[in-house]
Amino acid sequence: MSTVEIQGVRVGYGGVPVLQGLDLTVPTGTTTAVLGASGGGKTTLLRIIAGFLAPEAGTIHIGGRLVCGHGRSVPPERRGVGYVRQDGGLFPHLDVGGNITFGMPRAARRRRERVGELLELVGLPEGTAAKRPDQLSGGQQQRVALARALALSPQVVLLDEPFSSLDTALRASTRDAVATALAETGATTILVTHDQQEALSFADQVAIMRDGRFSQVGTPREIYESPVDVREAAFLGDVVRLPGRPTHEGVSCALGIVRSPGGSTPFASYDAVDLVVRPEDLTLADAPGCAHGTVLTTRYHGAHALVRVALTDGPEVSVRVAGRSVPHPGEIVPVRVDGPVLTYPSA
Repeated sequence: MSTVEIQGVRVGYGGVPVLQGLDLTVPTGTTTAVLGASGGGKTTLLRIIAGFLAPEAGTIHIGGRLVCGHGRSVPPERRGVGYVRQDGGLFPHLDVGGNITFGMPRAARRRRERVGELLELVGLPEGTAAKRPDQLSGGQQQRVALARALALSPQVVLLDEPFSSLDTALRASTRDAVATALAETGATTILVTHDQQEALSFADQVAIMRDGRFSQVGTPREIYESPVDVREAAFLGDVVRLPGRPTHEGVSCALGIVRSPGGSTPFASYDAVDLVVRPEDLTLADAPGCAHGTVLTTRYHGAHALVRVALTDGPEVSVRVAGRSVPHPGEIVPVRVDGPVLTYPSA
């Protein structure tokens, strides 16, 4: 068992609080992404789990064993944790094989076998072992860094924004290779990232860090479809935010009457609400009582396009449409809701 349990973890620097009582459970063999803005304390949390930094309060258990808290602190090398830094952190004076086996027992035959196993696991050819880190691409270096982290069969693997320095295409392929390798080992994994799409696509569970606390923890689908507030909804992706007035039919807003808004807040209990809908849940299709507006701009992204529309009797809204059916600026188009809607009490 390699469940990670974090309870009441607090830490600050120079009297300024950074982490303010974090609680999180990462089940055995799963991946949790800690998502938040840069500088929000995500790396600090990883360093505490790894044993490089001591918290001011709180406890951490790994596989049911207390590794931090109540006056106890297990050294990093005895925690069963592998750590992959943002830059990989490979030793430039060692070849790939030397990097992977650094810290392993010196039995030469077993070291060679282990290098071959790990290179295969992370999707690199066996000949890579003799290369220096500066002869590898950024994606290859990150795969080697993962192989090194897995060399001692850790219970837990910590990933500190390992894909952020890679270009878009390389980031996707490297992320897929890392996810496959981690799944094969069954390691419990914690990824910290400020990339929303990376967190949603990579993890089984997402923990959103805000102001030193977790504002919401859940599956990627739960946090994307039911964010706890407007601020979190906007952090997770593009949103259209409109003021609304509850009526006996639904919510009246610039898009007409929205009859079945989702979300956990009972909209009928408030005089005014904020209605939140994502651009992909609007459509440029006519329907009785729908709104109309003028196309202002279009941003073409290949498979889809983002269309900015000034509603005739309301504000500007963004609508995501298929890339093959993009209207032209100046066109008059219908706009209606064609997907889930969230409502929150007006601030």
